[in-house]
Amino acid sequence: MWRVLALFRPHFGRVAAMLTLVLLSSAVAMASPFLLRQILDVALPERRIGLLSMLAGAMVTVTAVSGALGVFQSYLSTVIGQLVMCDLRSAVYTHLQRLSLSFFTRTHTGEVQSRIANDIGGADTVVTSVLTGLVGNAASVAASLTAMMLLDWQLSLASLALLPFVIWVNRRVGQERRALATERQEQMAVLSTLVEETLSISGFLLGRLMGRSRQLSERFAAESKTLGEIAVRTTMAGRWRQSGLQVVVAAMPVLIYWVAGLVDGHGSAAITVGTLVAFTTLQQSLLNPAIQLIQLGTAVQVSLSLFGRVFEYLDLPVEVSEPGDPVPLPRARGDIRFENVSFGYGENPVLRDITIDVPAGTSLAVVGPTGAGKSTLGYLVLRLYDATVGRVTIDGVDVRDLDFATISRTVGMVSQDTHLFHTSVAENLRFGKPDATEAELVAAAELAQIHELIAGLPDGYDTVVGERGHRFSGGEKQRLAIARTMLRNPPVLLLDEATSALDTRTERAVQEALAELAKNRTTITIAHRLTTIENADQIVVLGRGRVLERGTHQELAALGGEYSALLAGTSRVATVAGS
Repeated sequence: MWRVLALFRPHFGRVAAMLTLVLLSSAVAMASPFLLRQILDVALPERRIGLLSMLAGAMVTVTAVSGALGVFQSYLSTVIGQLVMCDLRSAVYTHLQRLSLSFFTRTHTGEVQSRIANDIGGADTVVTSVLTGLVGNAASVAASLTAMMLLDWQLSLASLALLPFVIWVNRRVGQERRALATERQEQMAVLSTLVEETLSISGFLLGRLMGRSRQLSERFAAESKTLGEIAVRTTMAGRWRQSGLQVVVAAMPVLIYWVAGLVDGHGSAAITVGTLVAFTTLQQSLLNPAIQLIQLGTAVQVSLSLFGRVFEYLDLPVEVSEPGDPVPLPRARGDIRFENVSFGYGENPVLRDITIDVPAGTSLAVVGPTGAGKSTLGYLVLRLYDATVGRVTIDGVDVRDLDFATISRTVGMVSQDTHLFHTSVAENLRFGKPDATEAELVAAAELAQIHELIAGLPDGYDTVVGERGHRFSGGEKQRLAIARTMLRNPPVLLLDEATSALDTRTERAVQEALAELAKNRTTITIAHRLTTIENADQIVVLGRGRVLERGTHQELAALGGEYSALLAGTSRVATVAGS
């Protein structure tokens, strides 16, 4: 709860203004019962029309002022609530951006979407009303109780007799609904994941091609039914208790009339009609806010389960964090070195004692069987992971001492898994360089052998590529990715199966473009197709997480070892987990 309240701290000025309006509104509202008592006990019995008119006008004014204050209060509370929600969504998104790649390899995208959209969205109403409700109702309860004591202390004590029962009922209901809220959000995450996985283009095609559309619909219907059942249980939780509570609230005025008659029958000072009516009015002003206060506590308990799920993400440790005092690297040459590097995913070792020098402007090719750790080696340069032992350096600087902006500016990557956004071709290319001119877009596309295709599209570079670029073939998407990387003009290129989806003719053209781009740059190529790396300055063969062989293509082919076996299409080493 303290963490939730801390979310309001940046908006202290607005919160203070809203609380002032709440207190002022509560104080103004308390005048009405006293004005009503004067009307019933003085103005009407004594037929004082002038006083009656003044008191009636005062009651109308009090209602109008209270209503106006309520409007401003509602506006401020809504603004504050939305600002807090915006801050929380941004904090979660920013924190997730700082996590290592391992988090995203083990977490469903639908689960992440559910936490940001459903959980934070579900807490929206509570956050918007929590401060207003807590302070407003608390102020109303305090003001009503004070006014009631001023009217008659004996009736006040009678009014408070049933409050403990009211509190007990609402606390029990709150506990039930909090548990159900957690269950409901988890089920919503299941639905979000199912939608994200099966209604994407790839998921839809897979379901249709495998003839599973009907089964998927049945599964979705079953999961949706489960969510509906949880919603019904949440709505009905504690309803019988609250029904009994309504009887208690309805009986409260009757109790007051009975106590008034009892007090009067024992010879105490007579309670006037005006006092009795004013008191029962105040009693409602006490009970209603008290019940709302308790119900708000119930809502807060429910929302705490949602906040708990959000805070779980905010509390995830940042395994790969930026240095507090990063080393500047304004003009990187592109010297890459792996110094006694070892790395593993948990207890699973992937790389062991790797030492490789890649001087600036030279090319390194990394080959080996599937699971040998080739892609992981590239991820260490990009600092998507940190080496468990040893270090990776750029121009002699440990990548752990460089900020992420410097690394991304220095190392450009084209991978076999190309991601394009559902926007125009130009915007996808400019993701690599936001201020790129049209001429730069065209030049990069020409180098990547994709310009003619783009120019032939209905809207040229303004053509929307579709979800994940589905309107393009695999080879076309990779050429767009190559063009995007070319725009950034990095001194180090990391090519992870960058031409794997291209046909032989297109691959040859792109290889020529990459060869031109690679001049005076450091290039690390991770490849299965060995024909693409024959001209590399050095080739490293990985197996069982270690460097088995290194040399040029001619040297390794003549050696008759593992590289020769790979050339022949076989491998004599066992692979390890990882990639």
